[in-house]
Amino acid sequence: MRNAESCTRHSALATPHSALRLTMDWIKRNLFFVIGGVVVLGLLGGAGYYSYHRYQTYTTAKEKLNASYEELKRLHSLRPSPGNEKVDNTKLAREQEAEVKALLGKMGRYFQPIPAVVPQTSAAGHVVVTGEDYAAALRQVIDQLQKEAASGSVLLPPKYGFSFEAQRSLIKFAPGSLEPLARQLAEVRVLVGVLNQAKVNSIESIRRERVSADDNTGPVTDYLDRTSVTNELAVQTPYELTFRCFSTELAGVLTGFAASPYSLVVKGMNIEPAMGTGAIDPTTGQPMNNEATYLPTPVQPVPSYYPPPVAPNRRGSEDGDVFARRYGKGGAMPTPTPAPQLVPTMAAPVQPKIQTVLDERQLKVTILIYVIKLLPPKN
Repeated sequence: MRNAESCTRHSALATPHSALRLTMDWIKRNLFFVIGGVVVLGLLGGAGYYSYHRYQTYTTAKEKLNASYEELKRLHSLRPSPGNEKVDNTKLAREQEAEVKALLGKMGRYFQPIPAVVPQTSAAGHVVVTGEDYAAALRQVIDQLQKEAASGSVLLPPKYGFSFEAQRSLIKFAPGSLEPLARQLAEVRVLVGVLNQAKVNSIESIRRERVSADDNTGPVTDYLDRTSVTNELAVQTPYELTFRCFSTELAGVLTGFAASPYSLVVKGMNIEPAMGTGAIDPTTGQPMNNEATYLPTPVQPVPSYYPPPVAPNRRGSEDGDVFARRYGKGGAMPTPTPAPQLVPTMAAPVQPKIQTVLDERQLKVTILIYVIKLLPPKN
């Protein structure tokens, strides 16, 4: 009987409902213990998370501190170093930076952009130059430069296009070439304007960089083999100017380049004596020579005076016979003609030949010049 009851009891405990009921009974009897255990477990979990988070923060802060310490050691090892309590190199560097910025502000007036000569429109933030506007501006600029040269007595080659002969008669231009051609047209106008203002004797040629497929069909004398150079600050565009002048006009050209508000830098200059003035004689079609020729001043000879012979005083002498043979026997003694009274006169002063102290000759000048254009500042 007892064994049967024990088996029945164990089988009852083995059922899920019985185990749950026993667990609930135990929780009810130990309710405060259970609540306290849950609270303790929650606190332990929070403490663990907090400790882990703080450990990560400490590790990160330690790494930053070590990096800062190493950077400090590196800066102190530099020459010059940031300084110490006596010399504050950091403050000095900031003051020098302010001075450099002020100097750049003053120098900015010499790096002004050259004004455009072609009307430009903006489409979606991009500058667009149309072919019609460029063709009209090209004709206008060439005509303006020719009139300025004529008013300053500057000789030009016949119907000169100022290095734009290839584009002069075009209506449709190569794709992608209008913008660089417009910039070159504005720059050529500035360069030729300096030559016209200095009143050089003649302009022989202007050479520029090829920037268009149309330039391959133009005269070879209009182009350079050099190309533009771009660095992190600016673009340098080359031009070559060949003209004839005297030393005074050459000084005016260099002064004009130096005083220009645009950055014009002379990189090279070749000077040689010119063979002629560069002017064309309309009658012969040949260059006219300007060298002066000094002719000697003719000097009139001073005439010499010889007095006539005087007759001898003795008739019977040997001299008398000689006189009779010359003038006839029995002839009367000719009355001697009195010698004319010589009045001393001063000879006309002889003009001395002009001594050349400085022989000014015409020069043929070739200048390699770069136009500097600053790049827009980086954001």
